[in-house]
Amino acid sequence: MYKKFCIFMNFIQGISKKQFLKSNVPRKVKQTNQTVFASQEQAIIHVLSLLNNTFVTLTTLNGKTLAWSSGGTEGFKGSRRATSYAAQSSGETIGRIALEKKLSVVSACLKGPGYGKEASLRGLKMAGIKIVKIKDVSSIPHNGCRPKKKRRV
Repeated sequence: MYKKFCIFMNFIQGISKKQFLKSNVPRKVKQTNQTVFASQEQAIIHVLSLLNNTFVTLTTLNGKTLAWSSGGTEGFKGSRRATSYAAQSSGETIGRIALEKKLSVVSACLKGPGYGKEASLRGLKMAGIKIVKIKDVSSIPHNGCRPKKKRRV
């Protein structure tokens, strides 16, 4: 069996006979009454919404970047980059790129304090992307840093 595997895989180095046999040993599977749904999403869209700009990144499930867009790459300058319209247009751009790469079902990770989080998701919907899961991964301080001393006038 191992020899057939080596011939089939064109003698790939790095896997020992012990590892190969260990991976192909049939195991007993415990059956339960719960229905297990397979993960539908084909990619992850990360939205980083800051006070000055909004970044929308299309990645694989492993985290490898496929495409990215922001308010600045859409042609907005200065304070107009922070608007929800700029975030929506960057979301539409990423949506079109995702459809070109045949990634129509995605999950979204939102991060940051800016205004562009919902607008970028609206842009993705307008492009025809189906969003299965929305997760907010913004960092929340657990009492945070010590504040500055009070001003005495």
